[in-house]
Amino acid sequence: MPLSPPVERELVHDRTVVCRGWRRTDGHWDIEGHLVDTKTYGFPNEYKGFIQPGQAIHDMWLRLTIDRDLTVVGVEAVTDSGPFPICPDIAPNFQRLVGLSIAGGWRRAVRERLGGVEGCTHLVELLGPMATTAYQTIFGERSRERREAEARGEAPVREDGERKPPLLNSCHAFGESSPVVAKLWPRWFRPADDVEAAKARTSG
Repeated sequence: MPLSPPVERELVHDRTVVCRGWRRTDGHWDIEGHLVDTKTYGFPNEYKGFIQPGQAIHDMWLRLTIDRDLTVVGVEAVTDSGPFPICPDIAPNFQRLVGLSIAGGWRRAVRERLGGVEGCTHLVELLGPMATTAYQTIFGERSRERREAEARGEAPVREDGERKPPLLNSCHAFGESSPVVAKLWPRWFRPADDVEAAKARTSG
């Protein structure tokens, strides 16, 4: 269902973020993000003279190369367009992401390495949806591999059933008392009454 019809309005600013996950022939994965900001009106810029309507204010790219465990093994950052001439100079700092795992603590680790003057606000923001794209890419492929193995009559490679699912309690649908969890990971399902009772004991 789409959003409700808006009141009469005029478009002023457009930010487009596109993230894609690629399987490489060497066994790694490329997660690419592209951010573009444009405005519907022109305005003066001290460094560029004048920004035309629809001309990119920010046009920035990031590529994270990751292994199957979601560890970053390569980084490329490019600023094709920024408001200031020095914007592209910070790109080499993004090499600091090499060796990090896209897992719990990812955002904190990114801030520690690229926060404030050590990074670019927009490229750092792009790392959020790129991390989600990495999860969607790799875990989706793991599920597909299992389905294809089952279809061939081969024993699928399954996740360790004793390990807590990484998505558990990450959102409403994956809450430990949800019917989704009851079906996908019954070992980790907890009735809502048990969850509320545990919260009450903790708060008391």
